[in-house]
Amino acid sequence: MTTTKTAVTSTLSGIALPDGGNLVSRDLIRALTVEGGIVRFVIEAPTPEIARMMEPIRAAAQAAVEAMDGVKSASVVLTAHASATKHAAAQQNPAPSLKLGGHPKPSNAPLKPTGIKTVIGVASGKGGVGKSTVSSNLAVALAKKGRKVGLLDADIYGPSQPRMMGTNTRPASPDGKTIQPITAHGVTLMSIGLMLDPDKAVVWRGPMLMGALQQMMGQVAWGELDALIIDLPPGTGDIQLTLCQKGGIDAAIVVSTPQDVALLDAKKAIDMFQMLKTPILGLIENMSFFTCPDCGHEAHIFGHGGVQHEAERLGLPLLAALPIDLDTRLAGDAGTPVAAGDSPMAQAYAKLAQGLIDGGMA
Repeated sequence: MTTTKTAVTSTLSGIALPDGGNLVSRDLIRALTVEGGIVRFVIEAPTPEIARMMEPIRAAAQAAVEAMDGVKSASVVLTAHASATKHAAAQQNPAPSLKLGGHPKPSNAPLKPTGIKTVIGVASGKGGVGKSTVSSNLAVALAKKGRKVGLLDADIYGPSQPRMMGTNTRPASPDGKTIQPITAHGVTLMSIGLMLDPDKAVVWRGPMLMGALQQMMGQVAWGELDALIIDLPPGTGDIQLTLCQKGGIDAAIVVSTPQDVALLDAKKAIDMFQMLKTPILGLIENMSFFTCPDCGHEAHIFGHGGVQHEAERLGLPLLAALPIDLDTRLAGDAGTPVAAGDSPMAQAYAKLAQGLIDGGMA
């Protein structure tokens, strides 16, 4: 039996870390090679201090891989990020010339960064329907399936991804121009919430919004990605219009709750994408139902089937019907998206991610 990188990666995803996640979801595996049954890879810890505590993890990873069918031997090296000290210093003292916002620079070039296969916008007609929760969990679910994923928090006025992804580290900028994104749960992350005081309101007019969007699309070192998930602001405003008109989005997913008030606004978001010739991958009905943890009764608090009926009317797929779930809320508040685990909700997001993969979108 021939061992593949995919099989090894799957095995390593079972090596849990004490502070949450696993070796794969936390993006700690480097230089993985499989040649004639000999497996070699590096576990790269964020800092030398953490590396010194990870020897049991290294030993467990080596033993797990050596136990695989077709593996003759495994060589696992534990190291720390070579530039951890410099990186930390850069985060504490970011380049003073780097400023977000301001009027965008005139350009006819498409906004889609080079090296990214697909850009998917997650949209909603109104706030409060769980668009950001869907965005973060979809990104993590794709990363768990071995995809290289980025997550851009384009909700400038209400950035929530730093909290949901469990990081408040300020991105570094070694030259005052290029922005180095953060990695969390195996996802490459950028949010304006990482660059500004989280307690301060963003009081910007449209041109400054567009300037920040241009920077986060074009100046961030995204690298090679299978998919970039963009958590769009609610509504049909400047950011959506600019991204669609300037080739910043390949396709969109629209999130809504079942009730009529939410669907009224979701229809407007759908109409906007259709007007701008942006393909819609499908709709997601969030908060679709609530299952009582004591008796198992299923209650439809916000109505039932509204998004499905709208999807059928428009000839669009219903990608998922996600319940109101306490664990999802607690996980988002705690900074570890529920998709990082193996609960029924994690499996629901895994199914959603697999659908995008099967459709060639990630």
